[in-house]
Amino acid sequence: MPKTPDYFKGKTLVVTGGASGIGRATALVFGREGANVLCADIDEQAAQQAARAVGEAGGRGEAVFVDVTRRESVRAMVEAAIQRFGRIDFLFNSAGSAIRRAKFLEIDDELWDRTYALNVKGTFYGMQEVIPHMLKNGAGVIVNVASTAARSGGAGLSPHYASSKGAVNTLTLGAAREFAGQGIRIISVSPTIVDTPFQDINAAGAFERAVSNIPLKRAGRADEIGELVLFLCSDACEMMVAETVYVTGGRQ
Repeated sequence: MPKTPDYFKGKTLVVTGGASGIGRATALVFGREGANVLCADIDEQAAQQAARAVGEAGGRGEAVFVDVTRRESVRAMVEAAIQRFGRIDFLFNSAGSAIRRAKFLEIDDELWDRTYALNVKGTFYGMQEVIPHMLKNGAGVIVNVASTAARSGGAGLSPHYASSKGAVNTLTLGAAREFAGQGIRIISVSPTIVDTPFQDINAAGAFERAVSNIPLKRAGRADEIGELVLFLCSDACEMMVAETVYVTGGRQ
């Protein structure tokens, strides 16, 4: 939690992938704290539902369509947030997917390119479009979603996804160190298995097998990641820069 009471009240979060899973859960956590939240997603109808839920939680929710693989769409998202709320204080790059599971020799050019476009370009575009605005304000926090798969390699299931999330960590590190002295903090979070619609693309039985290897004996919850993002964006975490925070349940 923040050190300052009502720290998030009236501040603005933009969240990509805000219609479901970790993105939606994080939007609701910030809404509970009285924040303005722009729920951005390729599924605009579901994003609108998430925005209404933000309002019910106590914040001000708005929705916008975004295709994070297209720079012009990400730029329009950032402009919409500024027009509606006046400024952007926090960006949560949550949109991402493995597209489909594949072993190493099954990865074709299309799967590789689509995975990198969504996970890496989407994060890159979000940071590049919002950082100039944050520089003008002299402050801002960006949190990117990586994965413990970047550490394990995704062997036999999704090395393309693991590789892309490793790139997210590298982008986070490079940008964070460049802008840390200008009031901008950039961090990534690397969850293990989280029980979200993302897991629906998993191979039969793979989710259960993965959970069985977690010492805590359960998958993570999306709201747990949302609470972590809230903490990382708060004034209790001002020394946290260029880090990736692992959320593993004890799993290596």
